[in-house]
Amino acid sequence: MSTDTPDAPADDAPSRAELAARVEELETALSDATEDDDTQKMSIIATKGTLDMAYPPLILASTAAAFGYEVTVFSTFWGLDILHEERSKNLKLSSVGNPNMPVPNVVGALPGMDRVTTSMMEKKIDDNDTATIEELIETSLDMGVEFQACQMTIELMDYDEDDFYDGVTTGVGAATAIQDMADADIQLLV
Repeated sequence: MSTDTPDAPADDAPSRAELAARVEELETALSDATEDDDTQKMSIIATKGTLDMAYPPLILASTAAAFGYEVTVFSTFWGLDILHEERSKNLKLSSVGNPNMPVPNVVGALPGMDRVTTSMMEKKIDDNDTATIEELIETSLDMGVEFQACQMTIELMDYDEDDFYDGVTTGVGAATAIQDMADADIQLLV
């Protein structure tokens, strides 16, 4: 008859001291692995490429990065013009459909009014020493903001990936943007 029973301790079982040391080792490893989990993440979707709509995602991204957030800006459709080196220097301000414009819609619809309102805004930006779109993009990139350009829109608009600012990640799909938003603490659609 065997003297081994299921409840009998095995001869090679770890001691309490060995178990305590192993638990401490695992707690330290877990702490090290989750140490960076305190970094908050912000995900911004930029869909518009007018002068007045280029500033909000760039200002929010650079400010959040300055506060230590990990920031991603996914640009799609006309939002790609913000990241396009040449097009970003010629963004327009629409004088129609903006209730806060100092121009009535009837006047705003006249040919050439978009040029007038754009010039007015550019002067205001210059007079106030507000950073340009290019400066905000470069500052944001230096701070670690990841700018992503939607691959489907690049193809749809027939853009050349080389025409975007250096540092912009091209070829990013909607699935990647959705996963980024799901992982973010803050999600914004601008």
